Amino acid sequence: MRMRISFLLFVVSLFLLSTVAYAQTGKVTPFRMVQKNGKVYKAENLPLGKPIIIFYFSPECEECHSMLEEILSRMEEFKSASIAMITYLSVESVAKYVDDNNLEKYPNMFVGTEGNLLFVLNYYDIVQFPFIALYTREGNLVKKYYNSQIDMDDLLRNLRRI
Repeated sequence: MRMRISFLLFVVSLFLLSTVAYAQTGKVTPFRMVQKNGKVYKAENLPLGKPIIIFYFSPECEECHSMLEEILSRMEEFKSASIAMITYLSVESVAKYVDDNNLEKYPNMFVGTEGNLLFVLNYYDIVQFPFIALYTREGNLVKKYYNSQIDMDDLLRNLRRI
């Protein structure tokens, strides 16, 4: 039993170290999330040649839900970007959130949980939700938006410049 626990800790440590090794300052964090269907989705799976929006949220957060509603109401302006919505809550929470908001109908939205690894949460030093990071097509950071500082017009203005 002790051997199994040691091995499991070793494997988890290797995973975390390999993820950290791929992280580059100013580049899209090498996230891994589990989607509602149980499949792992990675940053490298995002479509090439499109701006990237990392949207860290909690399904229980009212501000996050308001932000999502605003994005969905202006989806025509966001359709040029890939939007990765990441949370730390359970796959079941993600599935309910995706279903409740009918997110599967948006081909540019990828929603999942990083679980209790909290790599993305720690990578961006997120302390409040929602959080948004905007990246160019090449994966270069344009701007980070924290909670009350998220200005949708500014986000869209920066997205159009890419």
